[in-house]
Amino acid sequence: MKFIAVLPLSELPSGSHRTVQAGSRRIALFHEEGRISALEHACLHKGGDLGEGFTETLDDGQRYVVCPWHGWQYNILTGQAPHGYLDRQAVFEVRVEEGMIMVSEKPVVTAFRAEHGHDGLGDLRRAEYLTRPESLHVLGISATNMNRSLPRPSTSETALQAALDFAVSEYGAETRMTRLRDLQFRHCEGYYSRHEEACTWPCSITEMDPGDGMTGVYRDMVLWADVVLLATPIRWGNASSLYYKMAERLNTVQNQITLHDRVLIRNKVVSFIITGGQDNVQGVAGQLNAFFADLGFIFPPFNYMGWSRGWIAEDMQHNVERFMKSRYVRRSVKELVTNAVQLLRQVKQIDSSHLQTPKPRIAEAGSQEAGKKQ
Repeated sequence: MKFIAVLPLSELPSGSHRTVQAGSRRIALFHEEGRISALEHACLHKGGDLGEGFTETLDDGQRYVVCPWHGWQYNILTGQAPHGYLDRQAVFEVRVEEGMIMVSEKPVVTAFRAEHGHDGLGDLRRAEYLTRPESLHVLGISATNMNRSLPRPSTSETALQAALDFAVSEYGAETRMTRLRDLQFRHCEGYYSRHEEACTWPCSITEMDPGDGMTGVYRDMVLWADVVLLATPIRWGNASSLYYKMAERLNTVQNQITLHDRVLIRNKVVSFIITGGQDNVQGVAGQLNAFFADLGFIFPPFNYMGWSRGWIAEDMQHNVERFMKSRYVRRSVKELVTNAVQLLRQVKQIDSSHLQTPKPRIAEAGSQEAGKKQ
């Protein structure tokens, strides 16, 4: 078998690892415990560079490399995944001749990507939409946080429920309510910051965590909803922290445009309910509009209603009482729904199969790597 010189041994000290070029291949080299080994550099999951990962000893006493993108593990000598997994990374034979590390031109152990049981996220991968030309699915999302053991009235959530009830009684809509505080989901872990391709659809956290609460949000927002009504309180002049936690996890939706020119949000309308004891309704609405525009949502005229009693309204014990008595609130939630439904009826007629997306693309980034792809 032909061997290729890839690196002087002096440049791979004991306890180190790195990725090198071997002809047309990239190989991850490891020098541990007096032995040099070589694996195919690209992780079988999403292609993360194993040469940039870290190594650790598992319960079987063997050393494994951990992919820096999403944590997949491979034995650095055999390429085998840990016990219980059948995946196997390609392994190359290594020789050291006259101080030069040599690797075989072809792997001596071939890679194997195992099937990991039933794909519970297949509907998301395939974007199996549940919307129809005649459907009217209204999804309410409440970003109010509170102690579950000490429930309290929420003005934004109360208005949201009234809006959903009106959508049912007036338009015969199917509705769902999602309270973000009831979901257990992790914060965005920034895989995109490592490499743009590390941010996946479905979200890589969703792939790793069967109990991820965002799975239902992805299904409802992307696949099921025709109209999304998001309700948030104002917290220090901004939307709630729960909203931002969800928004960061929605990077996976927006990044599909950047990475693959794939628009997941099509022919969907969004409106907002914003309430707070102090002002900045318009500032919060501006951020919400900018973010949901980036996802692909469409806005009806006057697509948000706000409730605020102003800077000096510190008598919060009376806030809910006054909110409940407000004729403005009762009227505005109905008009918010009406505007959304009327726009949706027009949006349903739009052919979005060739939707233009004036968003940044990887191929336009200007880097050397992007230039090679053009």
